[in-house]
Amino acid sequence: MREFLVRTTHKSQVIDITPRVEKMLAQDSTDEGICCVFVPHATAAVIINENADPNIGEDLQDALTKLIPDGGWRHDRIDDNAAAHIKAAILGPSETVPVNGGRLMLGTWQSLMLVEFDGPRERRVIVQIR
Repeated sequence: MREFLVRTTHKSQVIDITPRVEKMLAQDSTDEGICCVFVPHATAAVIINENADPNIGEDLQDALTKLIPDGGWRHDRIDDNAAAHIKAAILGPSETVPVNGGRLMLGTWQSLMLVEFDGPRERRVIVQIR
């Protein structure tokens, strides 16, 4: 198991982490298996989505903000970030990608993305390759 840190710079942000995961995979020497990418945070998520157009990340954030607006949630009485928790729970903390020939079997336009909902923060990303 390996991990790396990502420092986010905005309250809500989508960051392509594929190159860092691919670097770990190259160092691992696993030819075939699976790669699990996980964030141990309740207000961040890991997704797979398009990598060619950065507007996809912006659109995702806008859509989630329309569906789950800030404010008015019971958890906001504790630390004012209930919407971030709800968004992260919907997207989920991990993705699993098959590995073949020592490469992630992502589609042509797919990348692994860290999605921040309560930044800026430093986020741990845990990678397990088997």
